[in-house]
Amino acid sequence: MSSHAPPPQSDLWSDWLLHIRHAGEPGHERALHAELRQYADRVLDGARLAPGMTLADIGAGDGLIGFSAIDRIGPSLRVLLTDISAPLLRHTEALAVQRKVRDQCVFIQCSAEMIDGVEGDAVDAVTTRAVLAYVPDKMAAMREFHRILRPGGRLSIAEPIMRDDAIEASSLRQFVEGLPEKAGDNFFHLLHRWKAAQFPDTEEKIGASPIANYGERDLVRFALDAGFADIHMEFHIDVRPAVSSWDVLLGSSPHPWAPRLGDVLDQKFTAEERRYFEQILRPQIEGRRLVTAERTAYLTALKPAR
Repeated sequence: MSSHAPPPQSDLWSDWLLHIRHAGEPGHERALHAELRQYADRVLDGARLAPGMTLADIGAGDGLIGFSAIDRIGPSLRVLLTDISAPLLRHTEALAVQRKVRDQCVFIQCSAEMIDGVEGDAVDAVTTRAVLAYVPDKMAAMREFHRILRPGGRLSIAEPIMRDDAIEASSLRQFVEGLPEKAGDNFFHLLHRWKAAQFPDTEEKIGASPIANYGERDLVRFALDAGFADIHMEFHIDVRPAVSSWDVLLGSSPHPWAPRLGDVLDQKFTAEERRYFEQILRPQIEGRRLVTAERTAYLTALKPAR
């Protein structure tokens, strides 16, 4: 009997990306994928790929950008897909086989901060989508992007900016600290309990959190310090109704490190608190009266020619 344990079938990243972010609801999954394709298109527009190029898609996830690039450019494009998650890489490699593009792809398990297996000056473009947000040392990752790009190569990334979510959770914490918690009349206390489970809510926690301790301007500074030139950043804020399904809200979470609302209610609320919270929040969700703001930084840059 082998002493080696079998590789895990899933992990934090694959569970969230393939299941939790859309709560396993097919309709919401389709809508989410349509929205994500728009992000991918913007990233690829910034990468300015051409036939015969090599693309490194860092934190490739389920292959959204890499496969979209192949669809756009065709069979001459070579794509290196890296991810820290072995289960995600296996999933994405299986998709590449299904799509009959496996021979165009190279799969590499590594972190964004240390892109092992990719030589310097080896690729024509580097892309990410929602990757740096989860990297503790963003400067190290940006230096790696610069290292693997050939002179004249392009960087094109789209990163969620969640600092405001953390600031809102912190502001809510300060508000409820001065608010008496009364039985049957404690909605804001319960709201804070939910938000604080998903986002850091103190200055110390925000400073220690990779998702919250940077903003869009920091991405520009990281790119500049790493040696990039021709840096362009666009910051988009899209305010739209939150999900309209209570079950989707219960079963999803805003990022891989956040528990689902349903888990928060089960673990941190009494049965009476849960009923009261749902009585107030559920009609807002199902009536599409509750809005959410998605903040995304799109950055492109050039590795200068020598």
